[in-house]
Order: sequence, then structure tokens, then C-alpha cells
Amino acid sequence: MADAPPPLYAPREPIFPRRVTGFFRSLKWWIMGVTLGIYYLLPWLRWDRGPNLPDQAVLADLASRRFFFFWIEIWPHEFYFVAGLLIMAGLGLFLFTSALGRVWCGYACPQTVWTDLFILVERWIEGDRNARLRLHRSKWDLRKWRLNLTKWLIWLLISIATGGAWVFYFTDAPALARNLVTLDAPAVAYISIAILTATTFLFGGFMREQVCIYMCPWPRIQAAMMDEGTLTVGYRDWRGEPRGKHRKGARAAAASRTATAYSEDSVPDIAPQGDCIDCMACVNVCPMGIDIRDGQQMECITCALCIDACDDVMDKIGKPRGLIDYLALEDVPPPDLSPVAKDAWKPRAIWQHVLKPRTILYTILWSAVGFGLLFALFIRSDIELTVSPVRNPTFVMQSDGSIRNIYDVRLRNKSGEDRVFTLSVTSDATFDMGLQGEEGLQVTVPADTTFLQRVYVTAARNDPAALEDRTDLRIWVEDTEADIRASVATLFNGKGTQ
Repeated sequence: MADAPPPLYAPREPIFPRRVTGFFRSLKWWIMGVTLGIYYLLPWLRWDRGPNLPDQAVLADLASRRFFFFWIEIWPHEFYFVAGLLIMAGLGLFLFTSALGRVWCGYACPQTVWTDLFILVERWIEGDRNARLRLHRSKWDLRKWRLNLTKWLIWLLISIATGGAWVFYFTDAPALARNLVTLDAPAVAYISIAILTATTFLFGGFMREQVCIYMCPWPRIQAAMMDEGTLTVGYRDWRGEPRGKHRKGARAAAASRTATAYSEDSVPDIAPQGDCIDCMACVNVCPMGIDIRDGQQMECITCALCIDACDDVMDKIGKPRGLIDYLALEDVPPPDLSPVAKDAWKPRAIWQHVLKPRTILYTILWSAVGFGLLFALFIRSDIELTVSPVRNPTFVMQSDGSIRNIYDVRLRNKSGEDRVFTLSVTSDATFDMGLQGEEGLQVTVPADTTFLQRVYVTAARNDPAALEDRTDLRIWVEDTEADIRASVATLFNGKGTQ
């Protein structure tokens, strides 16, 4: 009977990264603390927005279709600001990937941040790598159940806080928190929290590296952003190979490639040995479970924890740091160099890798979009209007023979208090203006609202504007208190359009 074919898929082997200390691990702790602090605390920052709006510094108010960010208020027709920020985020990702590889994935990606937090909880409860491995391989007894249930409970609390913090960005956080506790919140809030809780719990606690490898598209896109000058985590194999266990004393000095030349007669039985002692420290600390010594791999998120682990080992055995380091492919020495020349090989300076045509182009584009958004933000007015001529009918002939056009004018008051707006019309022709429901040409627009006002523009019977097809005119709105005004050009339809 023929042997059964091998399975297409192998079961996942959980990865238990070992604790490591060093510069990059400390950097990751700081980034994790700052990003999580911003995410959890930002909805609770207060900002005075007047009596008609929630006093929340950052708020995506879907009900009124507006976005608030401290002193900035984005209205629905200003969605180009959001589009511009998304473009800047994309260009920023291209810029950092082109210069430093997947630094976003390794340091600031939400999947990485929450996975680091969950691993921290796991290590705190179950111990470091070896203890977690023993627990994982042991049978399910009372101790294993107790440790796992404690870990899962803390994971669940973090996940609930994560889902809850997200919904707080879409309504007044204190009010929603009270409604959630009293079960008076809308169903969509509970559903959103449940979905985000489940995904955070599964992605950060159980799927971890699988999200990065199989679900995220960026590992497959990053190659288009990188070139031979991109800095990424790599292994100096010309210095580390051939790897072997560390040997002490004169025999180790003779066997080391970085040592000075020695007489073959004095130590005839020792082959040259690289600096890598095959201690597996770089593998044991990797959250993706890969061996960086195998070269650049799609799974590597450039977290640089293997650098900290290897540098620690090099310090202990008296070797120079940098066996694993941020490297570029163009920094690899030519293969025809001698071992001693390869060890003395100096890579290009970091600024030469960062400042290159591609990164400069990305920086220029990123800056151009940013300056464009800032310019548009500072030149926008606190009042705006849109004018829509009523087309059915295009004009109305009055009993005295005059011609009237009707316009729907939307007045937008962006300030935090009610304002009195004055409307007027300018043109080469002579027109009279009137407002529906108002005796004069002034209308009060409530704070932070859009007000629809119907406007009548009339040309006398014998005026050229009444006889011609179309006449240009401009409708103005002015806030005399704030001394600001805005206008929109439109057309007046006369009898010639019949």
C-alpha cells in the first residue's frame, strides 16, 4: 500500500520569545507605552467647544458628520483634509520602509504593540521562555489551568479596554461610559466593543505572528519599497561563519578569524572559526520564530530584538558588537576579499542610506501634502455658503413685469456661538434682493450649524438683466462682528432663456 502524501498544512507551533534587554528593546517599551497611552487616554481629554457640542478634544461625530481634533473642526465638505492625512500616512510608510525597512511593523504597528503587551502579561504570569515552554508541553493539571485562566482573564480585560476605548472616539466618552455601565448605550456600541474585544484577544493572544505572515499584505508589498541601499536587520555571515561553540584561551585566539596571523605548526589542529557561537539567542528572542542568520525573510518585522540578544552575547565572550545589525545589501563585502579584509570592511554611513533619491522624493511629496493641508487649514473662513439656483421654474415673471430668480443658499457658521449674517448681491446689472421669512437682509445662524435660507433676486422689467439670457452676479454673506465675508458666483436667468 502506497504511503499517504504528506499534509499540506502543519499545525502551528506557539512561539515563546525569551526576555531580552538592550537599546532596541527599551525603544520598543517606550513606543508601546506612548502609543497605548495615547490610544486609551485621548478620548478623555476635554476641550471647550461651547454649549452645543461635546467638550471632547478628539471626536469623530458621525451623527453630525464632523471630526474634531483639538482646535480643528473638519466638516463633511472638507473631507479632503482626511484624504490628505491618509495620503501622508501612506507616503510616510513608503518613506520609512525605503530607508529603514519594516520599522513600522517592528515598533508601532498595532498588532506588534498589543502582541508585546500580551507577551509581557504571559511572561509575568508564567515565567520566561523555558518556563513557558515547559508549561505548554505539560499535561493539563490544576496549576496549568490556574496560570492560563489568569493570563486569559487579563488578556480579556485588556481587550475589553481596547474595544471600549475605540467607541469612545465616536461620542462623548464620559456620557457613553455611564450609558455602558447602566446598559443604556445603543446596541451598536456593545456590538463594536464585542467585535474589537474578540479580535484583540485572538490576534494578540493566539494568532500573533500569523497575522503578520498570512493576513497582513504589507510583507508582500514591502519589496517594492526597498532596494539594495535599504537598512534592515541582517547577519554579517562573513564575520560569523563558520559558527561553532566558544573556545577559551590561546586555542580560541588561534582559531578566530579576527585574530592576527599565527603559525600553522603551533596550532595545527584548529580550523578558523567565526564569531557566531551558535547560541541561538537571536532565534529565542524573535517574536516571529525565524533565524535571522538565514538571510532576509518575509517574516522579519525588523524589531531588532535579535541585535540586542547578539550584542549581549558578544559582550560576554569579548567580541565586538554588530554581528547582527542594521545592514544594507550594498554593505556586504565582495566575496573575493580575504577574511581579515572582510572583518575590516566598513559599510557606508547611515545618512548615505537614508538620504537617497527615493527617500528624498518621498520626503518632498510628504512635505508638499502636509504644507498644502496646513495652508488650506489656515486660509479657510469661519463662514461659508453654497448657492443652488432653483431650476423649476428658471425664473418667475412678477405682475409688474419684473423677473425674479430664486436661490437656495446654505449658510455655514463654524464658530462656537450664534452669528448674524448679512446677505447682499453684486453685479454689473441692478438687482433687488429679499430673504424668505425675513424683513431685511440679515439672518441669524446658530453656532456650528448649516442653515438653509431661500433668497429672491429681482431685476426690473426694463433692466437689461431681465431681457438677456443670463447675467453674472455674486451673492455675498458677511459677519460684521467678526469682520469676515465670503461669496459665490452664480447666474441670473432672464426672459431670453425662454
